[in-house]
Amino acid sequence: MFQALLLEKGDAGFSCRVTGLDESRLPGAAQAEVLVRPEYSTLNYKDGLALTNRSPVVRVWPMVPGIDGAGTVLESAHPDWQPGDRFVHNGWGVGETHWGCLSERARLKGDWLVRMPAAFTPRQAMAIGTAGYTAMLCVMALERHGLKPGDGEVLVTGATGGVGSVAIALLARLGYSVAAASGKVQEADYLKALGATSVLDRAEFAAAGKPLQKERWAGVVDAVGSHTLVNALAQTRYGGVVAACGLAQGMDLPGSVAPFILRGITLAGIDSVMAPRSRRQEAWDRLARDLDPALLETMVTEIGLAEAPAAAERLMAGQVRGRIVVRI
Repeated sequence: MFQALLLEKGDAGFSCRVTGLDESRLPGAAQAEVLVRPEYSTLNYKDGLALTNRSPVVRVWPMVPGIDGAGTVLESAHPDWQPGDRFVHNGWGVGETHWGCLSERARLKGDWLVRMPAAFTPRQAMAIGTAGYTAMLCVMALERHGLKPGDGEVLVTGATGGVGSVAIALLARLGYSVAAASGKVQEADYLKALGATSVLDRAEFAAAGKPLQKERWAGVVDAVGSHTLVNALAQTRYGGVVAACGLAQGMDLPGSVAPFILRGITLAGIDSVMAPRSRRQEAWDRLARDLDPALLETMVTEIGLAEAPAAAERLMAGQVRGRIVVRI
């Protein structure tokens, strides 16, 4: 038996509770070759949707949520993994169609796992989680486009969230000047401690604007979408690049082609869920090198597994700063 957070939905409605489960209920070895012990997980936006039943994220019922996990391999039929290996898991539909890591046991595909860098503990890896790994993918996309610290200011939207917090810390350490846009202007000291040189009210970006606006940003990391992304594109300098990875404001893109055809702007889409394993490992190795562990700790709130449902409600209400790590 092991303890897990279990989501159920049926005639009696929706439930989210910690309960004991038998190991025989895990996906079979034919579906996933590696049995792991998650030591820490985390709550991402998608986890929040699942735990609060706000959106049809879960496709198979019952479901153990938790798209992220970090811990130790217990058994493996995969050639790349042996008992005792330390792993990180992000995405791949886990917590949606496959039982996840808010659990003392999980069975996962070996090809889904990434080796945990020696620089990190499982807790630190989950303080980063999908949000921080996505932030690193965004930074890598800006770099692939040729962006350099001397090119100008980089805007980070959704700045107090997980992606935004890690993106600011990474960009600042790499030498970029960072403008942080957030609806929580009272968190300006937190954002500046992470490395932001200026803090803007998200209201400046949240409503419809002109197709082309004053050129301000050499690059952008956007986790918000909708009007915020459109305005960021309209304010990006000629030849700049915008990395889009989220939809906190909405999935729509109510803009025009003007920034693309008149200023040569590049919109780089960032997918963390199905990214190839080689890119994942590169991102995690870069995080081990480029992210200050002391700054990472300032982003973290740690909770126990039983506290996850209430924390998910706070997350969806916009009451969370930085990262939530879940001690399994």
